[in-house]
Amino acid sequence: MSIRLSNLRLQIDEPELALLGRAAAALDVRPTDIERWRILRRSLDLRDKSQIAYVYSLEVALPEGESRLAERAARRSTGITAEQYLEPPFEMPTPGNEPLGERPVVVGSGPAGVFAAYFLAQHGYRPLVLERGREVRERIADMRAFDDGGPHNPESNYLFGEGGAGTFSDGKLTCRSSGPDVRRVLEVFAECKGKPSILYDHRPHLGSNRLPAVVKALRQRIIEMGGEFRFECRMEDLDLADGAVRGLVTSSGYLPTRLLVLAIGHSARDTYEMLFGHGISMVAKPFQIGVRIEQPQEQVNRVQYGAARLEDKLGAADYSLVARGPTNVFTFCMCAGGHVMPSVSEPGHFCTNGMSLSKRDSRFANSGLMITLETDQFGSAHPLAGMMLQRKFERRAFEAGRGEFLCPIQGAEDFLRQRPTTKIPPSSYPRGVITTDLAQLVPAPVVAALLHGLPLLDRRWRGEFLREATLVGPEARGSAPVRFPRDEHSLESPGARGLYPVGEGAGYAGGIVSAALDGLRAAKAIIRRYAPLER
Repeated sequence: MSIRLSNLRLQIDEPELALLGRAAAALDVRPTDIERWRILRRSLDLRDKSQIAYVYSLEVALPEGESRLAERAARRSTGITAEQYLEPPFEMPTPGNEPLGERPVVVGSGPAGVFAAYFLAQHGYRPLVLERGREVRERIADMRAFDDGGPHNPESNYLFGEGGAGTFSDGKLTCRSSGPDVRRVLEVFAECKGKPSILYDHRPHLGSNRLPAVVKALRQRIIEMGGEFRFECRMEDLDLADGAVRGLVTSSGYLPTRLLVLAIGHSARDTYEMLFGHGISMVAKPFQIGVRIEQPQEQVNRVQYGAARLEDKLGAADYSLVARGPTNVFTFCMCAGGHVMPSVSEPGHFCTNGMSLSKRDSRFANSGLMITLETDQFGSAHPLAGMMLQRKFERRAFEAGRGEFLCPIQGAEDFLRQRPTTKIPPSSYPRGVITTDLAQLVPAPVVAALLHGLPLLDRRWRGEFLREATLVGPEARGSAPVRFPRDEHSLESPGARGLYPVGEGAGYAGGIVSAALDGLRAAKAIIRRYAPLER
């Protein structure tokens, strides 16, 4: 029998092995009585700067006869909670009987596509993964060349290529969901050259430099289990007949298939337009848009840690903030010790994002400052109206950057006072910045929300949030502006049997783990219905 112990505290200098003795004391048993234990959750309590500590939840297994007595003893421990704990097992469905014929095709190698392919391959379905960009090693070289001032590659960049946009967007593995599916996804990440702490950290983070190795390891496992990858192979058309998928046209030729997992990501705008032309069901959905704030990391450390230089032990400090108002402003993808980077997929457009390496050792911190733009603010009822709005402001930003991918920047105080920034401020953005009026590069509701919300955030930090802060933007790729309706049970697109829209690009995820979960969800639906392929 297992017990979940919560609110066990360790000072930041204490080793995690001390948790065994702390748990035994709380349960009023000897450490040798504990058959096994593991960390379920770890978070950092920063509320009292004089007593910063890690807070843990543990699973503790005891012999059957001692479990209930120990649970009652733990309940008498000040601040510690105890309860019976039984974690539901991870389960995959029994394979169905319907013959599949051709191999299933997965379009896109981001988290949704890769995890759909991983679980399909593991159960004998031999998926074929198509990726319009290049494999991750070549993709890194292309992005470094771009950061150094080279030309933009529309097919190999921060958004397109092996691993999708998530490969170079910091590697945060946070997720609002919980349960055995979440744990299995995190276990796969950990097994594929991730780190064990992602299984229990409150805000697990891999870093953009570690993720390429994880992505490559996932690919190798899928291949070992019977899957296949084809890079620089773009989906160009869809072959539908009698309301069912028959195949797809790619830049490398025609592929017959009756089962297509559509994991295209939120920036494959040409694919959105092609699918719309075929009458694939899609609707506009609210999406996140705003700017990115950049501050000295030292400033964030002092606010979060106080005077003590705890960053040497705890790493660069982060934050998560909301300014409530007529339209809430919230921080998004906060990159401690990070870099502002160009989130660009189309020629003639510009958009920002952020990333951190695993050490989080940049002297800058940055975070999105976002609002949720509702569909009635798009200016059109067209299903792709949100995408058109993104393009409008990204074109403006590209023009503001002189067509050279310079990053538009403005001092935060200057933005609030609606005055120009006259001196080029420092920034982590690699290709150089150019001062501009950011209010012209985002929709009016974003400007109004920021003018209301920024002073609130600054007051919360007692004047330290905006001091030395700059704003860059626009930031428009936080979530997809489109959703593909799908059947509640089969997960297929209505009127297109065999088409499974998944992940962020389909409007069903908001990060690496949630996208991976949606890919797993699609794999389960396929396995439940179809029989594995014969080798």
